[in-house]
Amino acid sequence: MLAGLDDAQREAATALDGPVRIVACAGAGKTRTITRRIAYGCRTGAWDARGVLAVTFSVKAAAEMRARLGTLDVGDDVTAATFHSAALHQLRRVWPDVCGAPFPHVTDRPQELTARALRRTVNPEGLDPTQTGLPAVRDVLAEINWCKVQLIAPDDYGRVCAATHRQPPIGLEPDRFADVYTAYEQEKSATGHIDFNDILLMACHVIDDDADAARAIRRSIRWLTVDEYQDVSPLQHRLLTRWLGDNRNICVVGDPAQTIYSFAGASSYDLLHFTEEFSPVAADISLRTDYRSTPQIVGYANRILAASPEREHYLRLESGRGAGVRVVRTQYDDDEQEAQGIAARIARLVAQGVSASDIAVLTRINAQQQHVCAALRAQGLRFRVRRDASWQSSPLADETQEQAALLEAKGIVKDSAAVTVSTIHASKGLEFPHVFIVGCSEGLLPYGSPAPGEALEEERRLMYVGVTRAEDTLHLSFAARQSSDTGARRRPSRFLV
Repeated sequence: MLAGLDDAQREAATALDGPVRIVACAGAGKTRTITRRIAYGCRTGAWDARGVLAVTFSVKAAAEMRARLGTLDVGDDVTAATFHSAALHQLRRVWPDVCGAPFPHVTDRPQELTARALRRTVNPEGLDPTQTGLPAVRDVLAEINWCKVQLIAPDDYGRVCAATHRQPPIGLEPDRFADVYTAYEQEKSATGHIDFNDILLMACHVIDDDADAARAIRRSIRWLTVDEYQDVSPLQHRLLTRWLGDNRNICVVGDPAQTIYSFAGASSYDLLHFTEEFSPVAADISLRTDYRSTPQIVGYANRILAASPEREHYLRLESGRGAGVRVVRTQYDDDEQEAQGIAARIARLVAQGVSASDIAVLTRINAQQQHVCAALRAQGLRFRVRRDASWQSSPLADETQEQAALLEAKGIVKDSAAVTVSTIHASKGLEFPHVFIVGCSEGLLPYGSPAPGEALEEERRLMYVGVTRAEDTLHLSFAARQSSDTGARRRPSRFLV
């Protein structure tokens, strides 16, 4: 179980009691380490596998964890799931004892509910598509979700906006957005539905308000592991503290340099302050060796973070690999030439025997992918597109999707060879021998060229995540202009260090 682990990984895998924090850089083998830790605890008899819960954020990550635990002969009894899947299972188990009504349905149409709420409150006549069209619906639903994960009720929204200078979406005043938020909740209740975040809120309420249900839930959570702890929201943090009660057997794993979902309510605060909240901790371990990337790529990643005012919170990476090739930077005349140049480079790699599935083109936003896909198509190259939202990155999936994710994690089902075209956000957790990051210019990466502050730091961390997806080669590029007939020149990204 411990064979092949380095000293730091072994220390983490054998720290079985009390609060444990593992700060793991990109490519440090954190999933391997925490699954070995779980297996070691169970197979030595220190833990009862039926009382082990390991939670992560996506269906794909949970499936990978289950697959690895299965190879260690503890997969059948250990629960490895997303926050939402674990909480939903717990609620359904105790629901008959806490409520006489049927368990509500989890909606798969939150946009439809949001659209109805908008029509009721903002524009009953439906005359202004800018406030009831699909883009508006998406923006409003994102803000409702943000409020929920931040534990902000409709009545508190106006005060939060006043205190933080937050601007509601689609030009709404804070009070009017609060009305939309309230109407959304009413639409759900009227149809007997809950949404994803309601699952976590309800689990918190049940544990807080029903002692018997709380005991039943906590009996199944004697050893808790939380992956990607830098992405925990206030709502998820509240739930995990309810799961624990007086129990101190918690292990968290994360990397503050990979916090890239602040816009959705994630924060590295709880990871950074774990040793204070759970003092005294049993172990505080750093995994700083990147076994994925060459020294050249690791050095580039380190330089990106070295310019950050928050660099004291970030690990300085060390490569566990031998020397590789230099990181390539290329300037093109315009976006179309950039896409064509990258596609030509990829075609040469494939002609040399590189599998297309070993190559990824990463973009900051979805809109950049059109030129890339057209250029790959012109070269006769197969490709798959990963955008910021898919069921694999979702906190919940149906049974068929869960099974597909597990089969893929076990290597039983593999996609045919194709270049991956992905946003950097959607590539998190993935790795490729050859990575191309396009659009490395001010305005695109960092997006909007934000002033110094948290928005810029989020963009810096996003660039770091993109760079550390690469194993063997990394190619960074930008276009001097959007198109040949556009006069405005772009400046290279400040992250091209």
